[in-house]
Amino acid sequence: MIAVQITKRLGDFSLNVQFEAPRGVTALFGRSGSGKTSVINAIAGLLRPDTGQITVAGRRLTDMPVHMRNLGYVFQDERLFPHLTVAQNLSYGGDHDAARVIDLLGLAPLLDRRPPALSGGEKSRVALGRALMSNPAILLLDEPLAALDAQRKAEILPYLEQLRDDMAIPMIYVSHDVAEVARLANTLVVLDAGHVVRAGPVEVVLADPAVAPFVGLRGAGAVLQATVAGYDVQDGLTHVTFDAGRLALSGRVGRIGGALRVHIPAQDVILAKSAPTQISARNILPVTVRTLTPAANGGVMVGLQAGSSTLLARITQASLREMAIAEGQEIFAIVKASVMSAAGD
Repeated sequence: MIAVQITKRLGDFSLNVQFEAPRGVTALFGRSGSGKTSVINAIAGLLRPDTGQITVAGRRLTDMPVHMRNLGYVFQDERLFPHLTVAQNLSYGGDHDAARVIDLLGLAPLLDRRPPALSGGEKSRVALGRALMSNPAILLLDEPLAALDAQRKAEILPYLEQLRDDMAIPMIYVSHDVAEVARLANTLVVLDAGHVVRAGPVEVVLADPAVAPFVGLRGAGAVLQATVAGYDVQDGLTHVTFDAGRLALSGRVGRIGGALRVHIPAQDVILAKSAPTQISARNILPVTVRTLTPAANGGVMVGLQAGSSTLLARITQASLREMAIAEGQEIFAIVKASVMSAAGD
C-alpha cells in the first residue's frame, strides 16, 4: 500500500493531495497542469513536499534520499542511451530476474539493436524492462504512451496489462487518456488544480456523476468486468456475459472464457421506458434508476444499476420530463455494439 499526503507550493500553483494506492495500477488522471507529474515526482524524490509524508508498506519515503527509495521510473521520452545496445540499456538498470523481464516484454529479438533502430513501441518496452531490472518496490510511469500513435499504443498496452496481472509491483500511472485508464487501472485518482476530486476503484469513480466534468462524457461511464462467451464470425461480434446479462461487442476481443473489461461511455447510453423492438442496437439491458444528477449544459446524469454494476447515461432535461424518469424506476438501457471498448485476456 502506498499512502500519499503532501502539500507543495510551486509559484501560483498549490498542490494538496491525499490518497492511497493499493496493489495493482493506480492511475493519476487530470488535465494538463492538474498536478499529476508533481505528485509522481514527489514519490520519486525529485520534488520535495513542503509538508506531509509518503509511505510504502510503512516505510517513509520522504525520509529517504532518492537512491534509497527503490523505485523504477519510466518517463514519457524513454531516455534510453542511444549509443548502447538494448541489452546494455537493460543491464544499466540492473540484472534482477533478467530472463523473466526479457521474456515478459518480448525483448529477446531486440537485444543487439540500438535505440535509434527501434520503433516507439519497442523503445517503450525497453524503458519498462530497464526499470524492472532494478527490482523496484514501486513502478512509476509518467504518460509512457503519450508520444505514441494509436497503432503503437495498441502494441504496448498488452505488455502493461501483463505487468499489472503477473507482477506484484504497485504501479503509479500518470495519464490524461481515459481509454488507457479504463483499460489498465485498478484504482483511479482524479486531480484538478492540485487537489484530489475523487479516488477509488476505477469502475466506481468513472461511474460517479460528479466526476463527469473532469473526465468528459467520453470518459464518464461504466467499466464492466465481463467474460467472453463466444464469437459470431459471420457478423463480426464478440459475445460477453456479466452478472446482469449479455452484451455484443464489435470485432473479436479476448479469448473464450477469458476476463474482459468493457467501457461504456455515458453519452452513448440510450434510455427507454419499455423494451424496444426492431432496432439496430444489439444491447438492451434491464436497469434500475438509482440517481439523477444535474449536469453541464442543462443535461442530467442518470445512475443505473445493472446487477452489481453501475452504468451512467447522459440525457437532456427535456427527455427526463417527457419520459417522467424517477429514482427507483425499472427501465431499459440501450447500447450499440460499436461504441464500447474492451480489452482483456
